[in-house]
Amino acid sequence: MQHLKSLCVILLLASSLPALAQYTEVINSNRPGVSKAAFSVGTNVLQFELGGYSLKEEHNPLNYEISGFGVDFAARFGLLWEELEINLEGIYQNDSFSFNNAAASSRSNFRSFTIGAKYLVFDPYKNAEEDKPNLYSYHANRKFKWKSLIPAVSVYAGANFDTENNPFVPYSPIFSSGEGGFSPKIMVATQNNFSGGWVFVMNFLKDRIGTDYSDFQYILTLTHSFSDQWVLFGEAQGIQSDFYADNIFRFGGAYLWTKDFQLDANIAFNTKDTPSVFNIAFGASYRLDWHKDKEIDNGGSTNDKVDTSKRKRNKRKKKIDFDK
Repeated sequence: MQHLKSLCVILLLASSLPALAQYTEVINSNRPGVSKAAFSVGTNVLQFELGGYSLKEEHNPLNYEISGFGVDFAARFGLLWEELEINLEGIYQNDSFSFNNAAASSRSNFRSFTIGAKYLVFDPYKNAEEDKPNLYSYHANRKFKWKSLIPAVSVYAGANFDTENNPFVPYSPIFSSGEGGFSPKIMVATQNNFSGGWVFVMNFLKDRIGTDYSDFQYILTLTHSFSDQWVLFGEAQGIQSDFYADNIFRFGGAYLWTKDFQLDANIAFNTKDTPSVFNIAFGASYRLDWHKDKEIDNGGSTNDKVDTSKRKRNKRKKKIDFDK
């Protein structure tokens, strides 16, 4: 409950801040990893993100094993304003569960299925003209800027839909809930874009609010792009609930095939045996880009109309410096 109160305070404070989102010229994917970027995909952009993963868990004290595979998916669309994004995301898992060396039983269902919306409430990069690259100094473009310590901030609200007798709700192979239905989810996402191709993203979220199996999570993701196409990332995810607590680490990378298509891969693991976790994941992201830059009439001729979004555009990339 204390976590929920703190998160609500952050949401209220953040909602009073000014905002200006920016469309990116390359795909703005939340992959790789599981954190969410502060920035939206942009108006009239429809984006699909899909991945598959292997699953291996062993719990020594309780003597159970889980092995299988899963698919995570997301559909994102920029609606009405540059700052707003609506999305649908979920995880479907199929595995076999063995307890006390008994015969394995098969399980399959949605680990999660959520519809939500994200809104960028503060963008420190809105005056991008102030941060134009220095054409005469390579080192000047890569030096540390104090302004980069100020993150972009977005808020998210969504609704979980869980089926009855779902073996993955709560996330406990032995104590599964027979409950189903609707539960809220809220999140604050921040993003810092540092010089030299470094991006740092933080998520703080409260999931399945109001249920007996609600949890609090934080996700910290650091990425570094060392070329226009390649990026590496590291991620730490903390989970705390009455049924499950863990710290999961992910490492991997992504490759920008075209400006609208990205491939990625990562591994995930923890450092305990209650249970031990090891996953291998591969994924891809693709967008349909119908984005149109808005024009304003400055009172002159048609040739005097200026494309403000292009002037303000800061070519960021999500976890690909291209940017989250």
